[in-house]
Amino acid sequence: MRALLDTSTFLWFVSDSEELSPNARQCIADLDNPLFLSVASLWEIAIKLSLGRLKLLQPFDQFIAQQLAQNAITMLPIQIQHLSQLIDLPFYHRDPFDRLIIGQSISEDLAVITRDAAFSRYPIQLIW
Repeated sequence: MRALLDTSTFLWFVSDSEELSPNARQCIADLDNPLFLSVASLWEIAIKLSLGRLKLLQPFDQFIAQQLAQNAITMLPIQIQHLSQLIDLPFYHRDPFDRLIIGQSISEDLAVITRDAAFSRYPIQLIW
């Protein structure tokens, strides 16, 4: 199953957090599932680091490169068609990073691995 990780899911997976559900963990660990991480998630992580709300054990660029390679996760760039999805997207979710992830999910026909209940109001497949 092709899936897009939300930011929290990515961070929980790479830190082996118990916040991650067993189903989500299994889906991410299955190398037969193509996984994607949005550039929006990297942007969100960088902002959280700059605000002191997140700490990494390695420098940001080294950490991201290592985790993407180690976990066979493909970076999903932001495309015009992803942004055009946002124009008519209802504001069930107000977080701009999550809205972009939802737009990318719709545009690319990707399931989203998230525990964020607000995602369920959109026409996307969720894994948790």
